[in-house]
Amino acid sequence: MALAAETVAELAEFLDKAEMERREVTKITDRYPEMDWDDAYAIQRGIRERQQARGVGMAGYKAGLTSHAKMEQMGVEEPVFGFITDVGEIPDGGTIDTATLIHPKVEAEIAFVLKDELTGPGCDIDAVLAATACVVPALEVIDSRYKDFRFDLKSVIADNTSSARWISGGEKVPVAGLDLPNLAIVMEKNGEVVEAATGAAVLGHPAQSVAMLANMLARRGESLPAGAFIMTGGATAAVAVAPGDTITVKYQALGTISVKVV
Repeated sequence: MALAAETVAELAEFLDKAEMERREVTKITDRYPEMDWDDAYAIQRGIRERQQARGVGMAGYKAGLTSHAKMEQMGVEEPVFGFITDVGEIPDGGTIDTATLIHPKVEAEIAFVLKDELTGPGCDIDAVLAATACVVPALEVIDSRYKDFRFDLKSVIADNTSSARWISGGEKVPVAGLDLPNLAIVMEKNGEVVEAATGAAVLGHPAQSVAMLANMLARRGESLPAGAFIMTGGATAAVAVAPGDTITVKYQALGTISVKVV
């Protein structure tokens, strides 16, 4: 790590308060260009600890940067990861309250629920599928605290990968018999199709995202516990939303989820 522990704690407080106060900030690497990847995840962990101290519960994990082309563009070999909270959950058919956010966008995802613990290193797609209880559709609301959504990768990791709200619903479907790479996803905004994708948009197979998370956690002496809920990353591009919008996402074999924006 390049930053002192006191600086890590200061930056965790800075970003945590920016979220609570719905306040845009400039990316933190402007002030600390020497920040490294370990620093970024340590700041994220500091945010999580601050929130847990306030009684916020951790609801699961989320991945970002889950396209091979984007990883190559950013010069990294694995996705980035963050966490989602219980207070960030919106029920299927519920509302995204923009008064509590800065500049929200939504992206459609495939989520996994584990029945068994997953450990790395060496975790692969087969191990993930064997440990999976079910797959469910999910919609993530991202809301970077950085001004104009302008950031670099270390800054966004520190900012909990722009995590804000999340919705899950549809059907809980066992993985057996599902063709996840070819599973079709269509997002509609106010009744018009705005994004379409398949599960292959997530690293060729969304289970690969879970495997990479297990392997990354193993380097920190952690694992994915049984019961873990994991959002595998955006299959679609992120779509900006505003009050009055209605978002509906239709998933082949998994059902439909929707949310209104107020």
